[in-house]
Amino acid sequence: MLSRCIFTLIQLNDMFFKLNPITGQPLYVQLMQQIRHATETGALQDGEQLPGIRTLAEKLLVSPNTIAKAYSELEHEGLLELRQGSGAFVCVKGRIRSLADSVRVARRRIRDLIDRLRDDGLVDEEIRRAFEAELLFPAEVASKR
Repeated sequence: MLSRCIFTLIQLNDMFFKLNPITGQPLYVQLMQQIRHATETGALQDGEQLPGIRTLAEKLLVSPNTIAKAYSELEHEGLLELRQGSGAFVCVKGRIRSLADSVRVARRRIRDLIDRLRDDGLVDEEIRRAFEAELLFPAEVASKR
Protein backbone atom coordinates (compact mmCIF):
# COMPACT_ATOMS: atom_id res chain seq x y z
CA MET A 1 0.00 0.00 0.00
CA LEU A 2 1.31 3.40 -0.95
CA SER A 3 1.11 5.97 1.82
CA ARG A 4 0.97 9.62 0.89
CA CYS A 5 2.30 12.58 2.78
CA ILE A 6 -0.28 15.30 2.42
CA PHE A 7 0.18 18.70 3.94
CA THR A 8 -1.33 22.08 3.27
CA LEU A 9 0.68 25.25 2.97
CA ILE A 10 -0.87 28.71 2.71
CA GLN A 11 0.58 32.19 2.81
CA LEU A 12 -0.88 34.96 4.95
CA ASN A 13 0.83 38.29 4.39
CA ASP A 14 4.51 37.44 4.83
CA MET A 15 4.03 34.23 6.80
CA PHE A 16 3.09 30.69 5.95
CA PHE A 17 0.89 28.16 7.72
CA LYS A 18 1.76 24.54 7.07
CA LEU A 19 -0.31 21.70 8.50
CA ASN A 20 0.87 18.12 8.17
CA PRO A 21 -1.52 15.36 9.28
CA ILE A 22 1.25 12.73 9.11
CA THR A 23 3.18 14.09 12.12
CA GLY A 24 0.76 12.61 14.64
CA GLN A 25 0.37 16.04 16.24
CA PRO A 26 -3.17 17.44 16.17
CA LEU A 27 -3.66 19.99 13.40
CA TYR A 28 -5.04 22.62 15.78
CA VAL A 29 -1.85 22.32 17.89
CA GLN A 30 0.31 22.76 14.77
CA LEU A 31 -1.63 25.91 13.89
CA MET A 32 -1.37 27.23 17.46
CA GLN A 33 2.40 26.73 17.47
CA GLN A 34 2.77 28.52 14.16
CA ILE A 35 0.67 31.49 15.28
CA ARG A 36 2.62 31.67 18.56
CA HIS A 37 5.91 31.57 16.65
CA ALA A 38 4.68 34.30 14.29
CA THR A 39 3.90 36.59 17.23
CA GLU A 40 7.20 35.81 18.94
CA THR A 41 9.21 36.67 15.83
CA GLY A 42 7.12 39.72 14.98
CA ALA A 43 5.63 38.27 11.78
CA LEU A 44 2.22 38.90 13.38
CA GLN A 45 1.85 42.24 15.14
CA ASP A 46 -0.45 43.40 17.92
CA GLY A 47 -3.91 44.19 16.55
CA GLU A 48 -3.37 42.33 13.27
CA GLN A 49 -6.41 40.41 12.07
CA LEU A 50 -6.19 36.71 11.27
CA PRO A 51 -8.35 35.12 8.59
CA GLY A 52 -11.86 34.13 9.59
CA ILE A 53 -12.46 30.59 10.75
CA ARG A 54 -14.26 29.46 7.61
CA THR A 55 -11.83 31.23 5.28
CA LEU A 56 -8.75 29.71 6.91
CA ALA A 57 -10.39 26.27 7.12
CA GLU A 58 -11.11 26.37 3.38
CA LYS A 59 -7.55 27.44 2.56
CA LEU A 60 -5.98 24.81 4.82
CA LEU A 61 -8.49 22.15 3.75
CA VAL A 62 -9.47 21.31 7.32
CA SER A 63 -12.65 21.41 9.35
CA PRO A 64 -13.70 24.83 10.65
CA ASN A 65 -13.75 23.16 14.09
CA THR A 66 -9.97 22.73 13.86
CA ILE A 67 -9.44 26.46 13.34
CA ALA A 68 -12.05 27.34 15.96
CA LYS A 69 -10.31 25.14 18.53
CA ALA A 70 -6.89 26.69 17.80
CA TYR A 71 -8.28 30.22 17.96
CA SER A 72 -10.20 29.44 21.16
CA GLU A 73 -7.14 27.99 22.88
CA LEU A 74 -5.04 30.98 21.83
CA GLU A 75 -7.73 33.31 23.14
CA HIS A 76 -7.62 31.44 26.44
CA GLU A 77 -3.83 31.98 26.52
CA GLY A 78 -4.38 35.70 25.91
CA LEU A 79 -2.70 35.70 22.51
CA LEU A 80 -5.85 36.30 20.43
CA GLU A 81 -8.97 38.32 20.94
CA LEU A 82 -12.05 36.85 19.26
CA ARG A 83 -14.66 39.44 18.29
CA GLN A 84 -18.05 38.11 17.30
CA GLY A 85 -18.68 38.95 13.65
CA SER A 86 -15.30 40.66 13.23
CA GLY A 87 -12.81 37.81 13.54
CA ALA A 88 -9.64 37.02 15.45
CA PHE A 89 -7.09 39.68 16.32
CA VAL A 90 -3.58 39.32 17.68
CA CYS A 91 -3.47 40.59 21.25
CA VAL A 92 0.19 40.72 22.18
CA LYS A 93 0.49 41.12 25.93
CA GLY A 94 3.65 42.36 27.67
CA ARG A 95 4.93 38.81 28.20
CA ILE A 96 4.68 37.93 24.53
CA ARG A 97 6.08 41.29 23.45
CA SER A 98 8.97 40.79 25.86
CA LEU A 99 9.52 37.28 24.49
CA ALA A 100 9.50 38.64 20.93
CA ASP A 101 12.15 41.18 21.92
CA SER A 102 14.21 38.46 23.58
CA VAL A 103 13.98 36.27 20.50
CA ARG A 104 15.11 39.16 18.28
CA VAL A 105 18.09 39.87 20.55
CA ALA A 106 18.97 36.16 20.69
CA ARG A 107 18.85 35.86 16.90
CA ARG A 108 21.11 38.90 16.54
CA ARG A 109 23.59 37.41 19.05
CA ILE A 110 23.51 34.05 17.28
CA ARG A 111 24.14 35.77 13.92
CA ASP A 112 27.14 37.58 15.42
CA LEU A 113 28.49 34.34 16.90
CA ILE A 114 28.05 32.50 13.60
CA ASP A 115 29.95 35.28 11.81
CA ARG A 116 32.81 34.98 14.32
CA LEU A 117 32.88 31.17 13.99
CA ARG A 118 33.02 31.49 10.20
CA ASP A 119 35.87 33.98 10.59
CA ASP A 120 37.61 31.33 12.73
CA GLY A 121 37.38 28.91 9.80
CA LEU A 122 34.41 26.75 10.74
CA VAL A 123 31.97 25.82 8.00
CA ASP A 124 28.19 25.97 8.47
CA GLU A 125 27.84 22.20 8.95
CA GLU A 126 30.38 22.24 11.81
CA ILE A 127 28.63 25.22 13.38
CA ARG A 128 25.24 23.50 13.09
CA ARG A 129 26.58 20.33 14.74
CA ALA A 130 28.10 22.36 17.57
CA PHE A 131 24.78 24.14 18.21
CA GLU A 132 22.87 20.86 18.11
CA ALA A 133 25.32 19.23 20.53
CA GLU A 134 24.90 22.12 22.97
CA LEU A 135 21.12 22.05 22.70
CA LEU A 136 20.81 18.27 23.00
CA PHE A 137 23.51 17.54 25.56
CA PRO A 138 24.42 20.77 27.40
CA ALA A 139 25.49 19.08 30.65
CA GLU A 140 27.61 16.42 28.91
CA VAL A 141 29.33 18.95 26.68
CA ALA A 142 30.00 21.28 29.62
CA SER A 143 31.41 18.50 31.80
CA LYS A 144 33.86 17.44 29.07
CA ARG A 145 35.40 20.90 28.89
